[in-house]
Amino acid sequence: MIRSAILFLALLCVTQSASAEGFISRLLHHPVPGGVAVLDLGPADTTPSARYQDKPVLVIKEDGSRWIAIVGVGLTVKPGAQQLQVKDAQGSRTLAFNVTGKKYAEQRITLKNTQQVNPNAANLKRIERELAEQTRAYQVFSPGTPSNLLLDKPVNGPLSSRFGLRRFFNGEERNPHSGLDFAVPAGTPVKAPATGKVLLLGDYFFNGRTVFLDHGQGLISMFCHLSAVDVTLGQAVPRGGVVGKVGATGRATGPHMHWNVSLNDARVDPAIFIGAFQP
Repeated sequence: MIRSAILFLALLCVTQSASAEGFISRLLHHPVPGGVAVLDLGPADTTPSARYQDKPVLVIKEDGSRWIAIVGVGLTVKPGAQQLQVKDAQGSRTLAFNVTGKKYAEQRITLKNTQQVNPNAANLKRIERELAEQTRAYQVFSPGTPSNLLLDKPVNGPLSSRFGLRRFFNGEERNPHSGLDFAVPAGTPVKAPATGKVLLLGDYFFNGRTVFLDHGQGLISMFCHLSAVDVTLGQAVPRGGVVGKVGATGRATGPHMHWNVSLNDARVDPAIFIGAFQP
């Protein structure tokens, strides 16, 4: 009888915990390398702050009662125990969470332009300068709360290359695929998946014509390989507003929409935010 009562109470606790989990937690919580961890910070009268790997983290109130931290987990993070540093009215504390493993597929691409595989000294200097500029943009943490976290697709079309693919260009391994590709024709309008502010514009060696859009609190979208850019630096863009048109500029074998999502300066799988994540 006592054992049955204990089992009932344990099941009740699990059920209550599951029912307490809100929509955003259910949508986004995929704590893998390149994924997102959603951590319950509990109720509080004032907004808690949180940091992961010494970088500020997106914090919102879910279901009007409790605060949650939405943590981007970089592709280079090893599976195992991780820590989130939290500060609130009660003081400082550490929340532990676990990152589980995920195996990503391989992609092999042949490029006619060998400079896009093994750039010369002049191009390497350009690439380093452009990388530093984009890195600074990814590190921006503005105070605004994102308008929506169930993001809209930037274009309507089938997914082609998924996030995290190990990529081999002309047989040589390079950085994993840090975004999500959609197979759509050149000239297709690219729309903002949430309200944002144009953070950076560029025409880069690898990315081609590029737009960075700041959605708030370290949530940033990047769209690249564009044929045209339809926004200006600092412009406020509404959800669904057109930022540019699909193209094949930079290192691309053909027209497609490449979309990066970054959280706390970690590139994460955009499929998570559109309900298309594959474990």
